[in-house]
Amino acid sequence: MSLIDAFGYLAATISTLSFVPQVWHTFKTRNVSGISLGMYSVFTVGVSCWLVYGLLLSAWPLILANTITLTLAISILVMKLRFR
Repeated sequence: MSLIDAFGYLAATISTLSFVPQVWHTFKTRNVSGISLGMYSVFTVGVSCWLVYGLLLSAWPLILANTITLTLAISILVMKLRFR
């Protein structure tokens, strides 16, 4: 693994893990009042685009990070719609 790939994996891991506390907190409290439906909707579309971009480039740091981030973002969106 090159230094560039290692740095990409590190950045992807840190960025992706930043969503875990929000998902856990929202799931645990079922409080979605502070979550913007518009922001998470647009963000989810953006992450989907990054995932497609990573797939087109065969860039595994992008593919892995954005697959996980997309799953977490969709989880937050589902909870926002379900726990209103």
